[in-house]
Amino acid sequence: MSAVATKRLLTRTALCTALLCVTALTAAGGQTIIYSRGQNVAPAFEGWEQNPDGSFNLVFGYMNRNMDEHVHVPVGPDNKLEPGDVDQGQPTYFLPRRNRYVFRVRVPHDFGEKEVVWTLTSRGKTETAYGSLKLDYVIDDLLRMKDLGGLGVKDIERRNRAPEVRVEGSMDRTVGVGEPLHLTAVAMDDGIPEPKAAAPRVPVNYNAWGLRVAWFVFRGEGGNVSFEPEQFKVYTDYRGNSPWTPGWEPPPLPADGKFPVTATFSEPGDYVLRVMAHDGGLITNADVAVAVTE
Repeated sequence: MSAVATKRLLTRTALCTALLCVTALTAAGGQTIIYSRGQNVAPAFEGWEQNPDGSFNLVFGYMNRNMDEHVHVPVGPDNKLEPGDVDQGQPTYFLPRRNRYVFRVRVPHDFGEKEVVWTLTSRGKTETAYGSLKLDYVIDDLLRMKDLGGLGVKDIERRNRAPEVRVEGSMDRTVGVGEPLHLTAVAMDDGIPEPKAAAPRVPVNYNAWGLRVAWFVFRGEGGNVSFEPEQFKVYTDYRGNSPWTPGWEPPPLPADGKFPVTATFSEPGDYVLRVMAHDGGLITNADVAVAVTE
């Protein structure tokens, strides 16, 4: 084969690989992400669920339109919920790409046709999500499992229950800059679904199955926080260290069900660290508020 022919073949291969990656991102995230950084974050209303007492949860997520950049938007005029308190538990540190079922806003049983509005302004662009009790937005565990893991087809999958997770000790901590903060999560699961690695090649339409646990920054400037041991990514990334990476499988579970981590902060401020227990279809979170002093 001539040098020119070889070059053309390599170029076609590279283009096909790039197109395949873009196609995979589109399939899994709902829209194509082609920028590494510099793009905005859009809020998303996922749907509503009813609580046993008759009240409702409006469930929100978001789309960070960057493949790599984490975006920090503090609560305030650029990150607010209405009506009521602008702070209703929304994130301020936005992980890359599409993140679903991130937080809930509880509303009363007589909420009726009213709305909760989440407005985000980032990178000079303002976008809004409207939460309501419209009938076509009702969600349940079966829908979540199908959405996240392609689960719910088999009868045993429909019996899946969300993992349980708790944090040992206080949920409010204080630590100084540069001082290690030791945290331990305790998690357990029903063993449904059985562990299964992500698809061996792109497109990876669904994440790996089986209990996995990871810590990450939910509020505060996440660039100021480091974790030891390093945590896997809790968002879609086909390139590595993510449950959506081809061939990725959950790490072996500790016999005592404990997942310790040490967090260190380089700047003072108020942070929220979240631990996520995920079985491939359902998610349970626990949050620890951390006040970091000089």
